[in-house]
Order: sequence, then C-alpha cells, then structure tokens
Amino acid sequence: MGVVAGIPESGPSRAAVVSMVGAVVVRPDLWWTALGALHRLAAPGWWRVRPHLPLPDPRLWGFRMVTAYGDPAATPVDADVISYLEWCRATADSSRGGRRRR
Repeated sequence: MGVVAGIPESGPSRAAVVSMVGAVVVRPDLWWTALGALHRLAAPGWWRVRPHLPLPDPRLWGFRMVTAYGDPAATPVDADVISYLEWCRATADSSRGGRRRR
C-alpha cells in the first residue's frame, strides 16, 4: 500500500461498502441518486481492476475520509451517506430548474 500526500492508497473497506449499501437499500427513493453518485465517483477503468466493482479511486476515497472524519481509514456513518445522497438529489433537481420527473 502506497501513500500519496499522507493519504494511503486504499479504497473503502469491505465493512464500509456493506454499511453504505445497507443504508441505501432501505431508501428506494435514493437508489437512482446512489447509482448516479457511484458512477461519478468510480475510478476510471474500474472494470479492469479486481474486484471489478465501480469503487471510488482509492486516493479520492482517502481524501474524502480525511476531510470528513480526519482519518483515511474511517467508515462513513450511515446518516452521513443518506445526507450526502439527499444533497446530491437536491442539487441535481436545482440544476434542472427544480423539475423532477414523476
């Protein structure tokens, strides 16, 4: 494992992935938003690297965890994951003039 600017090059832990999926699976209203966020955060060429999942770039993940929790190995709190996705949905709606498909 390497270190870039003090941030280890490791992505989310298995526990973090399971926790985030668990937080989102009970919120069907956020499923499309979560998929959009996953698409935007996925490392380029993620399908070529094991485990062949659209996980964030390890450096981006470490940076986000340091800025949010002060620890690159932190696991996001479920409430923070939901809050982030609600923010993503709200800002996407506002960028379209507040119109939502129904």
